[in-house]
Amino acid sequence: MRHLIDIQEMSIEELDSLVSVAEDIIANPVKYADACRGKKLATLFFEPSTRTRLSFEAAMYELGGNVLSVSSAGSSSAAKGESIADTAKTVSCYADIIAMRHPKEGAPYVASKNATIPVINAGDGGHNHPTQTLADLLTIWREKRRFDNLTIGLCGDLKFGRTVHSLISAMSRYSGIKFVLISPEELKLPSYVKYEFITEKGIEYKETTDLVAAMPELDVLYMTRVQRERFASEDEYMRLKDSYILTPDKLEGAKSDLSIMHPLPRVNEISVAIDDDPRACYFKQVLNGKYMRMALILKLLESVNEPCEKGNEVGDELRYDLECKNARCITTTEQELPHVFKLVDKENGVYRCIYCESKA
Repeated sequence: MRHLIDIQEMSIEELDSLVSVAEDIIANPVKYADACRGKKLATLFFEPSTRTRLSFEAAMYELGGNVLSVSSAGSSSAAKGESIADTAKTVSCYADIIAMRHPKEGAPYVASKNATIPVINAGDGGHNHPTQTLADLLTIWREKRRFDNLTIGLCGDLKFGRTVHSLISAMSRYSGIKFVLISPEELKLPSYVKYEFITEKGIEYKETTDLVAAMPELDVLYMTRVQRERFASEDEYMRLKDSYILTPDKLEGAKSDLSIMHPLPRVNEISVAIDDDPRACYFKQVLNGKYMRMALILKLLESVNEPCEKGNEVGDELRYDLECKNARCITTTEQELPHVFKLVDKENGVYRCIYCESKA
């Protein structure tokens, strides 16, 4: 594995290995204190972030490395119109590994095709957030000691929630998983995510608007905020922002060992009255994210001598005569990028954009 752009790029064996390394880091921090001495991580964050950026930086420092940081698009050459490809090539001259967050879907993928060093997707629009999923996986493991035979409720913004999409794609590979999708109609899970990771795999699931009714069956409850920045209309955001607010009374029917998770930041969707409940795991997630990012950095730096694929995956059936209509796709701002679509469903002739996965 040379880069991490999508959690699906990692096998179950690789995920399990990262969890094992993270647990060893927790148990033996001194053992890893100089593991990245002389190495530099570039954090390229073109979108606001607190936890993810600081988590990456803390991870690198605790491994004995150093950090070069871009904390906003306005403080980088992106403000002058520099392309993602040129940014990636330039930063490759200064650092040993890149963590990138960008509001345009597919930007880290473009960076990975042009950088000469490993690239980590730290969040691209409403598309993917694989390292948050690594934090989620370590949290589930430490709370449940298993990844199989779990009923996972995902509540809130399932349409734009990149953490939700990534977690579903990761957990869909384990046996005995059931998903309960809790959202208003307007924020339901995108059909392509549901098809690829749930229905096509024959995984049991149900969709509901009723959080309280779903509560008794859940082993894990993954709350999300309704994200103002993903809405084109302020009125639509205001109408949906308070759709689900978790309060102590809504936990009355919940299991005693329920694990309540949230990728943070929260607005008001989890009452602070729940923070002292032993089932609350969201601040544990924050810490677990640092340990998993430490493990990931070590893994990717070990892989720097592996060949870097510049083209597309072998065997992909591609089309270049289609146009991506997704306003959040990186192709909308980087006009020199070719519009490329990959066949994902041969039976039904479905093609999706290689950058943002929007359907043709």
